[in-house]
Amino acid sequence: MSGYRTSSPKVRFTTHRLVVRLVHKRDAYRLADYYAENRLFLKPWEPVRDNSHCSPAGWQVRLGMITEMQKQGSAYYFILLDAQEHEVRGVTNFSNVLRDAFHACFLGYSLGEKWQGQGLMYEALQPAIRYMQRHQHMHRIMANCMPHNHRSGALLTRLGFEPEGYAKDYLLIDGQWQDHILTALTHKEWLPPR
Repeated sequence: MSGYRTSSPKVRFTTHRLVVRLVHKRDAYRLADYYAENRLFLKPWEPVRDNSHCSPAGWQVRLGMITEMQKQGSAYYFILLDAQEHEVRGVTNFSNVLRDAFHACFLGYSLGEKWQGQGLMYEALQPAIRYMQRHQHMHRIMANCMPHNHRSGALLTRLGFEPEGYAKDYLLIDGQWQDHILTALTHKEWLPPR
């Protein structure tokens, strides 16, 4: 497989208020707590989730798959923690990583309800995007949001993402097909991997 890596990458950033790092198998309880606490808040913005999304056992299975994807270089899942690394404030991921002639991926993210409106996702995504551009050699990072998700749209604009289209009935969110605005951020100083 092109781009296969033999060990899971160890990536960690410290921002002004956060620790942003790749998830690992020991994060099952933290992630279960995050999704349980924010289940109702995140419901209108995510696919329908079964109960395993709020259980440590479900996350142990999920993290096993994520660890393999990170080893292969096909996805990178980050956890946003407080400075002491006790509480999950949000998550972000770069999925469907393709290389060869494309060098692109999709960005996804969520932030806990009590952390909204404080600029935390912007703070976390800046180093994560730089990592994907400079170390994973992504030329294009794509992110899509529902037209009525004004906060997400404003965040993407602030990060430099540009609208590229509008997709009708694009994703099944909360049991309903939802339109999405398609955006992308291209790395103008892209260099091929050595």
